[in-house]
Amino acid sequence: MTTPVYLDYAATTPVDPRVAELMARHLTFDGIFANPASRSHMLGWQAEQAVENARRQVADLIGADPREIVWTSGATEADNLALTGFLRANRHRGRHLITSVIEHKAVVDTAHALEAEGFDVTWLTPAHDGRISPAQLREAMREDTVLVSLMAVNNELGVIHDLAALAEVAHAGGAAFHVDAAQAVGRLDLDVQRLGIDLMSLSGHKAYGPKGVGALYVRRHPDIRLEALIHGGGHERGMRSGTLPTHQIVGMGEAFALAGTEGAADQARIEALRDRLLEGLADLDGIHCNTAVDASVPNILNLAFAGVEGESLLMALRDIALSTGSACNSASVEPSYVLKGIGLPRALALASLRFSFGRFTTEADIDRALEALRHALVGLRRQAR
Repeated sequence: MTTPVYLDYAATTPVDPRVAELMARHLTFDGIFANPASRSHMLGWQAEQAVENARRQVADLIGADPREIVWTSGATEADNLALTGFLRANRHRGRHLITSVIEHKAVVDTAHALEAEGFDVTWLTPAHDGRISPAQLREAMREDTVLVSLMAVNNELGVIHDLAALAEVAHAGGAAFHVDAAQAVGRLDLDVQRLGIDLMSLSGHKAYGPKGVGALYVRRHPDIRLEALIHGGGHERGMRSGTLPTHQIVGMGEAFALAGTEGAADQARIEALRDRLLEGLADLDGIHCNTAVDASVPNILNLAFAGVEGESLLMALRDIALSTGSACNSASVEPSYVLKGIGLPRALALASLRFSFGRFTTEADIDRALEALRHALVGLRRQAR
């Protein structure tokens, strides 16, 4: 059986073998397995030391103090804690949140839930490249705006926001600035001090670490206060209770350390792979690039293939692991809300696929994908005539 070509790194990355090896040493009786909250014996102290070392590794990558890192079960929980925890804790100051219509569902759905609680949300519509401009944010600011939440890198398009400029606008209006940076680790400079970020959501499994672990950066400042969403022991300085998964945390820490040392080299190699794919399709008609390549991370590329449906193309590419942003239900197939959000025509949105590359993608993978893609396109377009 042929091993599929994996081009869905934006959905999840495989755990780096070096990370997996370290995690294994924090699982069994002959390793560091104890509860890091058990401070009455040496085994607990060793586990706590492992957790705190990982906390420092994450903090070092983003220019933070380790005390500003709060462990969570992933970026989804971190987004929920950032938005809901901050707005509830600061409702006396204002009840207005600003975000965009193409944020990750972890932000979009949380914002909708906050609207149901009585908070007011302004939904910004991005430009056709997927970005919100500082001027657009400035126009949306109100006296009662307490939080702005905009992602660093869009998970379907790969487009990068100008975080420093957006943070400056938010702060000038008296609001805090939250960033979902799940897709940005190892791909962008995320120095929270330089960028002016107050809250930042991070994910382990988008950066060659394990699933089920993430973190929220919370700036140590009197104005940045959160109301806990999970109670039961007061862990993580009262912001997130629950026994810490030492092996997952150690894995995320090591993955972030590797992102710091190898991220730039990874991205340079991945950019060459993305360009190889684009060049291999250059002679075909009806291909529309939804990604603003010059304003995006190189590992995400969203392409529309006119004359075919994305779902049909995906089915024809059985040995290539890709994704569409379409939402399926029993009655119809709806195009990606992100592609609709940037104004892409419905037919092109339904004809779109996301290619995402990573540390273990090879030139041979790209060549196999090109061969399969060209073959599938010719066949499907012939059927459509």
